[in-house]
Amino acid sequence: MIILGDIGNTETKICFVKNNKIIKKILIPSLGKKNHILNRYFKRFNFFEVEKILFCSVVPATFKELKKYFRKKTKVKCYELKELNLKSILKIDVNYKQVGSDRLANAISVSSKNKNFVILDFGTATTFDVLIGKNYKGGIISPGINLSLNTLSDKASLIPKINLKKMSKVVGKDTKSAVRSGFFWGYAGLIDNVINLIKKETKKSFELVITGGFSKLFKNSIKMKAKQDFDITINGLIKATKLIK
Repeated sequence: MIILGDIGNTETKICFVKNNKIIKKILIPSLGKKNHILNRYFKRFNFFEVEKILFCSVVPATFKELKKYFRKKTKVKCYELKELNLKSILKIDVNYKQVGSDRLANAISVSSKNKNFVILDFGTATTFDVLIGKNYKGGIISPGINLSLNTLSDKASLIPKINLKKMSKVVGKDTKSAVRSGFFWGYAGLIDNVINLIKKETKKSFELVITGGFSKLFKNSIKMKAKQDFDITINGLIKATKLIK
C-alpha cells in the first residue's frame, strides 16, 4: 500500500494506491491543522500495510502537519516530491527551487521520449506546463478563474457572486450573463492564444492534457483537441515512487 497526496492551495487530495491503482480518495481543505479530520477518516485504516508515502505540495505548513501525522501512524518516512532525485525520469530546464512540485508530478505523469505535451491545470491559478520529450521546459501562470471571479465580486459592490457557465452568446443582456461571457470567452481566448504562442516559440507540435475543476467546461470550447485527466498529479506521484528505496 502506498499513500500519495497532492497538497494544493485550496484542497488536499490523499489517495491510497495498490498495484499502481487508486483504491480510495479523500479530499480535505489545505488550511489549518488536520489531525482531527484525519483521525476521523482513518479510524479503521490498517497503517501497517503502508510501505511508501509521497506528497507534492505548494503549502509547506500543511505538508508539515501531514508528514507529522503519517510518520506517527505508520513509522514510514514521508517524502515531498522535490526531495527525490528526479533526474532519471525527468530533465528539468527551469529554476528547480521555484517550480511547484505538483507541476513536476503532472509532467512526470505524461512524459514520453517521443511526444510533446502542454498540460493545462485549472486550479487556484490557471497554469500551462510545457514538456518536450522528457524535458520539462517551463510554463505560464495565469490568475485562476475562481480567484478572479471572487475578486471581482468582492471589489465591485454591484457584481454578485457568480458561478461560471458555458455561454453560447458573447454579448450579455444583464450583469450575470455579461460577467459569465467575459470569463468564459475571455479564458477560452487566453488558452487558445497561449497555446499558439507556445507552438510558435518552440516550433513544436503538442498534445494537450487538461485537468482541474473547470476542465470539463473548456474541454470542447477551445480550438485544440484536449484529453482530460483528473488524476494526472497522482499518476505522476505513482511513477515517482520507484525512486524511493
